[in-house]
Amino acid sequence: MAVLYASTIAMTEKRPTLTLKPRSKAAPAKAGPARAGQSKAAGPKPGPGKPAGPRPASPKPARPAPAAAAPQAELGPRLRHSYEVKAVHQLDFCPELPGDSLAFALLGAASSVARVRAGSALPQALAAVFAAFDAEPQSRGAIQDIAYRAMRQLGRTDALIGLMTSKAPEPPMLAGLLGCALALLDPPAGEAPPYEAFTVVDQAVRAAAAHPDFAHAKAMVNAVLRRFQRERDALLADALREPPARWNYPQWWIDATRAAYPDKWQDILEAGNVHPPLTLRVNRRKSSVSDYLDVLAGAGIRAAQVGPAAVRLEQAINVSRIPGFHDGVVSVQDAGAQLAAPLLDLQDGMRVLDACAAPGGKSGHILELAGVDLTAVDADPERLRRVGENLGRLGLSARLVAGGAQDRDWWDGQLFDRILADVPCTASGIVRRHPDIRWLRRKSDTLQLATLSSEILDNVWQMLRPDGKLLFVTCSLWPQESEAQAAAFAVRHGAIRLDAPGQLLPASAAGEDHDGLFYALFQKRA
Repeated sequence: MAVLYASTIAMTEKRPTLTLKPRSKAAPAKAGPARAGQSKAAGPKPGPGKPAGPRPASPKPARPAPAAAAPQAELGPRLRHSYEVKAVHQLDFCPELPGDSLAFALLGAASSVARVRAGSALPQALAAVFAAFDAEPQSRGAIQDIAYRAMRQLGRTDALIGLMTSKAPEPPMLAGLLGCALALLDPPAGEAPPYEAFTVVDQAVRAAAAHPDFAHAKAMVNAVLRRFQRERDALLADALREPPARWNYPQWWIDATRAAYPDKWQDILEAGNVHPPLTLRVNRRKSSVSDYLDVLAGAGIRAAQVGPAAVRLEQAINVSRIPGFHDGVVSVQDAGAQLAAPLLDLQDGMRVLDACAAPGGKSGHILELAGVDLTAVDADPERLRRVGENLGRLGLSARLVAGGAQDRDWWDGQLFDRILADVPCTASGIVRRHPDIRWLRRKSDTLQLATLSSEILDNVWQMLRPDGKLLFVTCSLWPQESEAQAAAFAVRHGAIRLDAPGQLLPASAAGEDHDGLFYALFQKRA
């Protein structure tokens, strides 16, 4: 193990060390690729292509061989010079740091951010880090909190790093460490810093020193963070001139929001950067909202009603501490998402399809409201397993089917009375809960997902009985995926459009708190 570690250090020492930008204003500072405002710094792009992000330094080209050298074919493959060896980035490296230290949490969060930049969704990235770091529950909470903070402030921290360094930090985990530390040093307006500044700097340096890929850059980490402390106001003023840094979204996302909602785009973007509340759905089979609020009050947990069955906790807590959660009395679900099941107008004995069921929140709500024969379909078997787990906690059951909602090979040919089609979309309405989405999506995803959604709607419409109802739901804010989709569907099929909320914009108020969703309800002509 010692030999392997020593060889890793030897390779990393051959890599060029990141340097700080001079503070002299004689010449304009050259921004690296990670600076906000440039299209390649807006965030990683998911999909089969290589995700965008900080580019690794190109290896130095080999010098041409002397004329007298033997042909390469006779000598065999040319050995790479040591400076050409590219070390494999060790995202799974477990640091020798106390598990309850901020340094340990910073490294875990930095690894999560690097994985998101490589195309992974943040929940999956965190799960991989927890396993690799063998993190205890307390450490997991700290890693998750820092990673989510970093995602919500990625545009700003990228811009700051671009201002203070001569090139994009490499490896990506080093950029992630700087971004996480800056997110702690520069909390959103109105929020108190979670840690003292000197603690963040000290622990970030310790974190850098503990990782073999960038231990050589610990002095740079110290210098960048201390410079930010000294020149905070000037650096922020310079960084916030760029819209991606000002709003913490890619430029295309800002433009799309402004085009769709010219009078409300700023409020929508700001709402997506707010830490979301923990909202519960009270299972009416086991309790009522008023009774459950009394239970919470007895446990010293402050909460308020924000929907017919929705209760918002004043302060988020671990689900293990929520009274009645493990007994199925309540489920975690956004208040806006809780509108779906009641809109279906369910009656006992109906045959119901939840066409894109995972993770199962709406399926559970359907079964809480009526004794129906529910078929829950999802294309991802692993996510479908979560549907079963959630229903099991509630003491409910459904027919779980692995299959694509745009296909028919899973259908038994019997028509449904009600269909819930919560179709795939860009999820632009739920970025306050999933801040990584904005950096993973591409502008072209909107059209691609709208096309898939229309295929699903057309397919499941054929499975609906005459006079039956279909509820089209999407958690998108873009009209191409919501209202335009609904209008086109109604025309194609001559569907009767019934009353439904339409587009819900993200809201956070005393009596109303929900994500951005869209609802359209259709009835099939007899």
